[in-house]
This record gives sequence, structure tokens and C-alpha cells, in this order.
Amino acid sequence: MTKLIIAFIFISSTSFLSVNQNDETAVAAAVEQLRLAMVSGDRMSLENIAADQLSYGHSGGLVENKAAFVEKIASGNSDFISISLSDQSIVISGKTAVVRHKLDAVTNDGGKPGEAHIKVLLVWQKQGKQWKLLARQAVKIV
Repeated sequence: MTKLIIAFIFISSTSFLSVNQNDETAVAAAVEQLRLAMVSGDRMSLENIAADQLSYGHSGGLVENKAAFVEKIASGNSDFISISLSDQSIVISGKTAVVRHKLDAVTNDGGKPGEAHIKVLLVWQKQGKQWKLLARQAVKIV
């Protein structure tokens, strides 16, 4: 009986780790899709990755909803030439994932070359089978 209980616990924990690892891989892929969509400015990709309830916070204090976030990037008002991410961590709790990373970008907003170096917190929500960006907050690196 003890061996049966130990086997059940092992199988259950292995299944949990496998599901969690699959979700972590899917969230990492969603973060990469977001990065690529922000660089390309592709409106459909941006709309597909963002939840309808998106709250998108910038390091300067501006907070946008989904429509404003998509429009700003798709129109080129916020133009990312390149984005690189580092020091990424992903924590999953049920259908919610919290991602933190450092973002370094080359920009060309309104024809004005620039750079961004910030830390970002992303909150993802699993909606159906897809992870959607629910919230984002950037902070200046101090």
C-alpha cells in the first residue's frame, strides 16, 4: 500500500511539473510573439496577443488600454527598430503567469532615434488555449 501511495504521489507531481513546464514554454513563446509583433508593428498580431482588458503601463506613467496600445505601435508613433530581452523569469499560478525581464530597445518614435532600457512586469492570462497579455508595467532602471 505504501508503494502505491508513493507511486501515486510521484506520478501526480510528475504530471504537474509537465503541465507547468508546458505552460512555461507557451508563456515564453507568447512573450516572444509579443516582442516580434512590437518590432513588426503588425496590427493583427498585436490585437491577437493582447487581452481585451489590457492595461499597458509605460515607465513614464502613461497607461493605455488595448486599442491605444495597438494603435500607437501599428501606426508607427511608437516604432521599435529592435527589442532584446534578458534576465527573464516566469512564474505560473493556475491560468495566470507573471513574467519579469529587462528590455533594451532601439526606437525611432516620430522619426526621432532613441533607446529604451527598462524593466518590465507582464501579466498573462490563459484564455482558452492561448496566453493573452492582460497587464504590463514598465519601470525605469535605477
